[in-house]
Amino acid sequence: MAYGYMRGDREQLFLLPPSMLDWLEEGHLAYFLIDAVGLLDTSAFDDQHPTEGAGRPAYDPEMMLTALLYAYATGMRSSRAIEAACRSDLAFRVICVNLVPHFTTIARFRAENEAAIKAVFVEVVKICHRAGLASLGQIAIDSTKIGSDAALDQNRDGAWIRAEIDKILAEAARADATEEAGAKLFDTLVDEPLRRRRDRLARLQAALSEVEAEEAAARAAEAARSERATEEAASGRKLRGRKPKDPGAALARAQADLAATKVKAARCPERPDLLAEVHQATECLEEAERAAAAAVPTKIVVNITDPESRIMKTQTGWVQGYNVQASVNADQVVIAYAATQDHNDVGQLLPMVEATEEVAESAGIDEQIGLVTADAGYWSEDNAMAMGPDRLIATTKDWKQRKAAREMGATTGPPPEGGSPLEQMEHRLRTPEGAASYATRSHTVEPVFGDTKENRGFRRFMRRGLSAAESETALIFAAHNLLKVFHHNPSAVLPAT
Repeated sequence: MAYGYMRGDREQLFLLPPSMLDWLEEGHLAYFLIDAVGLLDTSAFDDQHPTEGAGRPAYDPEMMLTALLYAYATGMRSSRAIEAACRSDLAFRVICVNLVPHFTTIARFRAENEAAIKAVFVEVVKICHRAGLASLGQIAIDSTKIGSDAALDQNRDGAWIRAEIDKILAEAARADATEEAGAKLFDTLVDEPLRRRRDRLARLQAALSEVEAEEAAARAAEAARSERATEEAASGRKLRGRKPKDPGAALARAQADLAATKVKAARCPERPDLLAEVHQATECLEEAERAAAAAVPTKIVVNITDPESRIMKTQTGWVQGYNVQASVNADQVVIAYAATQDHNDVGQLLPMVEATEEVAESAGIDEQIGLVTADAGYWSEDNAMAMGPDRLIATTKDWKQRKAAREMGATTGPPPEGGSPLEQMEHRLRTPEGAASYATRSHTVEPVFGDTKENRGFRRFMRRGLSAAESETALIFAAHNLLKVFHHNPSAVLPAT
């Protein structure tokens, strides 16, 4: 028995809809982004593209911005891929009204409008506020490492960079000597190898500046440590009459103290106070380990491809890139962001709280931050005691925190008076309310990074430099926030039709 099939005729002639607005189904993401961009203040883009004078007119910046937002919302970043999509993808054809910007035009638009793209992020937060998704009742702050457009094996020290610069300059001097009078090697861009050599020289000089700045900072830090040690010795602040301990001796003492405390706790299991001593000794050991690691002289290296990027440690290894911070509310909307060169999060908590408040004020959000949560990477007594909104900061890794809660039990009420900032924070985290509030991080800020890196594939920046990373981060999170509005209640922000 023969089967019937639904067949198509590729030679069938069709009459396409006379209006491009009929090319996609109603409620498509492309239509939402077109309308949403129409609500934004895009005057900063117009300043970059004057419409008067000779030459071909520039593409409409609102059209270009909408195309970029749609691309980033669907996991596409390559300017070549976006150009190809403008030829074949109906959504891009509707957004660009059948125009096909060249990939270099798309790349230049992204590069020349860094500040304007950062301003777009705040405009998008305004849209989220209009949609009722910008609550500040509870804010979770976290970070993720995103790679730069640079290889990890391209890090070099100052001696290597200086030698390479001298080599290039010597080659240029020899070439200039053979040129005719007035025709210098670096005065022309006709020869592509010469252009690449000049670009390489500029990157090496930028890398050398980074190395020299870090070397100066290291010398200043060492001088400050020596001055403190001298002051302590002069004031007689010595432990049992001995000279101040070096980091190695302090580490050995901390290891011995922890071992002895663990033995004491094992022998007296009926004394729960000894568990607190074990925890305190563990914290002292971790602090001693950090001090010992900081005291070990390390050779300062900088990446010669992207001098502003840094070597970052992740759960899966090392990456050459930037530390991206995000402040996320209960609706998984990113309220503030930052791209930093610091691999450590402890110095980023207070700046992120301040950035959240600034964006909220710019977006017209009158609500004050109710509670800030952060993981153990942000813990310090200064962060815990600083002025500002209420906060819950983990004092140790999550598995250690859960283990301590099981062993020591839950707590109730306010922290006991006279306790240290660490003891007070641990008391709050072990209360049912504190544990529940901190646990919300698992379905607020962490899924944002999961969607960004796993679903949309943003594991590496397209352009080099800290400013470029900040601008692209704004574009990534602006697209993320618009997707939240689109899936939640797009009619709340779009004009009635």
